[in-house]
Amino acid sequence: MDIDLSPLADYLAEHDLDGYLIDDDSSDADQRYVSRFSAPDAYQTLVTPDGAVHLLVSGLEYGRAVKEAGADTVTRTADYDAQALAAEHGRYEGGLRVTSRFLADHGVESIAVPRNFPAGTADGLREHGLDVTVESEGIVSDIRAVKHDEEVEHIHRAQQANQQAMAVAETMIATAEIDADGTLVYGGEPLTSERVTQEIEITLLRHGCSLDETIVACGEHGADPHDRGSGPLEANELIVIDIFPQDKETKYNGDMTRTFCRGEPSDEMVRRYECTYEAFEAALDAVEAGVTGKAVHDAVCDVYEDAGYATLRSDPTTDTGFIHSTGHGIGLDVHEAPSVSPVGEELEAGHVITIEPGLYDPPVGGVRIEDLVVVTEDGYDNLTDYPIALEPSARVEDE
Repeated sequence: MDIDLSPLADYLAEHDLDGYLIDDDSSDADQRYVSRFSAPDAYQTLVTPDGAVHLLVSGLEYGRAVKEAGADTVTRTADYDAQALAAEHGRYEGGLRVTSRFLADHGVESIAVPRNFPAGTADGLREHGLDVTVESEGIVSDIRAVKHDEEVEHIHRAQQANQQAMAVAETMIATAEIDADGTLVYGGEPLTSERVTQEIEITLLRHGCSLDETIVACGEHGADPHDRGSGPLEANELIVIDIFPQDKETKYNGDMTRTFCRGEPSDEMVRRYECTYEAFEAALDAVEAGVTGKAVHDAVCDVYEDAGYATLRSDPTTDTGFIHSTGHGIGLDVHEAPSVSPVGEELEAGHVITIEPGLYDPPVGGVRIEDLVVVTEDGYDNLTDYPIALEPSARVEDE
């Protein structure tokens, strides 16, 4: 996949800088995006004003980087006598000397670095005569926010795995028995958040994805948007399930939330669910290129406030009602630009965003509905194809 780094090159030219340097492992989304390479140990990626990408990697990663990375050149640290320099000067100082030689080989005397660049490395490079400037605008993150078709397909694949996992979870809840105390029982044992979470994560692994922070939150737990949930699931209570897997191969993410109630929801639960669905639809109706994330968020707030529920727009101190943003961008990070929030910027075609309104109050529980969509010039394409219903249904046949 070809990526357009011209905005970064323009920044370097405008500020008369010789290069842009990232020093991190591939868990950093900007590093992986620019280098198109994955490694568990830190390596360095240099972008020069002509848009060329140069990597500096250990000998351990060199062969793979040459074959896999989307770089113009790949250099080994051994080419700069890394071991000898570390033995003579210590690992930290030796590493600085290697980096300095790498930069000098590419004619670089002044660099921009991302906001999360290691401070010790920046100071050390300055001591070696390099001019180091922090690029505070997040240009690479902005570039990443507009997805190529290949990236959209990667996200779609993660979302399809997500749907398989959600179907397993929903089926467990739908087919569980209800004991005399109102606890859901599955396979003769209480059905707990932990058990459903385990089945979700096993299903994701079978579909090439991973996730360590699944949310299966019942009752009061669901009233905290980021409570992962614990203990037995109960009938007649709201159960929020939020799954946001990462594809193990591509590292792109999916994200989806559904809320279920097995049994008889109260009138207020139903009212909150229906209002949230209305807010969800209003947000989707507002999405298109040229509209701001703020405008989409305001559409959700309008629905909730008209129904008499508090939002952070109507009451910035509220801890119940609609107490988070409407959505966020998603890609190599599960939360990235753009923001669909009170400060949300203009949406562009190719942005991939979540739409996830919700209402929260401990005595009632939580309700959240979330889909994942691609912004288009005149609306959106929904990457989620999963039913939205409060009453759970069996969606997986017994094997």
